[in-house]
Amino acid sequence: MVGVLVFAMGASIGSFINVVADRLPRGRSLVKPRSACDSCGTPLSNAELIPILSYIALRGRCRHCSVGIPIRVLAVEIATAILFIGLYLQHGLSGEFVVLAVAMAFLLAIAAIDFDRQLILNSMTFPAVVVALAMAAFWPELGFDRTFFGLGSNWASFVNSLLSGLGAFLVFMGIAIASRQGMGWGDVKLVLVLGFLLGYPAILVSLWLGVVSGGVVAVTLWATGLRGRKDVIPFGVFLAGGAIAGLFLLGWITSRYQQHGIEGFLL
Repeated sequence: MVGVLVFAMGASIGSFINVVADRLPRGRSLVKPRSACDSCGTPLSNAELIPILSYIALRGRCRHCSVGIPIRVLAVEIATAILFIGLYLQHGLSGEFVVLAVAMAFLLAIAAIDFDRQLILNSMTFPAVVVALAMAAFWPELGFDRTFFGLGSNWASFVNSLLSGLGAFLVFMGIAIASRQGMGWGDVKLVLVLGFLLGYPAILVSLWLGVVSGGVVAVTLWATGLRGRKDVIPFGVFLAGGAIAGLFLLGWITSRYQQHGIEGFLL
């Protein structure tokens, strides 16, 4: 029963993420007015706002004008529900669950907006920089030890996140400058958030997953002719996906690093 409730909660959060993805880039309120069809403007009834089930019942179309509802709406709701179930199985209903769920919801919102608009908003990354760095010292209290610098656990965690974020930021800034806007500055600011959030060595694993998956998809799209080399690829989607994987693996990554060092990920 608890699992069902967690799944429903995740789907509801996913529904809110869709509201954020639709309204925040347009500068609209996240609270008012009531959700409505983007095509005909008809406000949605309570039955049409039930996550996942309403999309399936309506067969992905507005009940009033029959215009298709983006598949992204269903995908985000299902993905959030599944991620919340995964966190619950890992951590139960605990402080770790709450913190990681909020972080994953943020990353899903980033991915949804970037997928739709090829845009990573400063209004999301700038507050996230502050929150992620403020949280950095408290990761050991959640069971994720970062004592890699010979300092006290909380100070070590803070220094770890600070250096990880700045290091990732500088590397990606260099890539953005060298590629002459081949990488967007939104991606550069996003990796600063990810470094502060994940710390070392998890940031390395997450960025590796994001870069490799993004590269494979980009090459595939170019090779099949679905995208040209000058077309924009929403790289933030892959960075966010790599970070979500890193958050799931955070405990394992920390433990493996402490036992085997960085070579533990290479062998």
